[in-house]
Amino acid sequence: MDILIVEDEAEIAHLIQLSLEKEGFFCRISRDGMNALRMFQEQTPDLIILDLMIPGLDGLEVCARIRQKPGAKDPYILMLTAKGEEIDRVIGLSTGADDYMVKPFSPRELVARVRALLRRSLRQGGQHQVSRTQHFIVDVDQRTASRQMNSQQPEILDLTTLEFNLLTTFVSNPGRVWNRTQLIDKLWGDNFFGDERVVDTHVARLRKKIEPDPANPTFIKTVVGVGYKFEDSAMS
Repeated sequence: MDILIVEDEAEIAHLIQLSLEKEGFFCRISRDGMNALRMFQEQTPDLIILDLMIPGLDGLEVCARIRQKPGAKDPYILMLTAKGEEIDRVIGLSTGADDYMVKPFSPRELVARVRALLRRSLRQGGQHQVSRTQHFIVDVDQRTASRQMNSQQPEILDLTTLEFNLLTTFVSNPGRVWNRTQLIDKLWGDNFFGDERVVDTHVARLRKKIEPDPANPTFIKTVVGVGYKFEDSAMS
């Protein structure tokens, strides 16, 4: 697994690198935001450890730019913040970070969180490999999702891995109400360390890609005080 460490403090970057390489990970280090983007474009990592306060472009901007460039591999992003910095800014809708840690941190916990992120996958169980509703078709085997509105031709959706998994969960269970804990367990498993509100981040990003009007969603509805449900007629 390839991990990109974006951290301007040499001692911290070296500690992270040693801790992860002892566990068999391959690590690269960048000390500023612009160089991090160049390294990301040269070789897309499986996971990025991204400090919030770095020279040039800060961590929020780097994270946002990476999320604007979806590709075949959509890396997980673990954000590092100093104690006292506003966590909501890190996991807010504009970033797309998957998890965060507050400095100072335990190298052992960092390794555990990295492993947990890299294990994240949609657990399909006995579900059908192709799920259909009135407006959506999700092919799990081919990892494709499409939307058809009215009489228009089906539109292939450009989704990140997490967005695809989230849409598959919704389309496979139309009408079911999901709370955040259930979605975390479905998408990320039992070793999730982050804030439950990261679910809201990914729901908002998915809405922007599938809803005619994301501000007034037609398909992914908010159930106040509970969570979310997907409304679209199931098809056989």
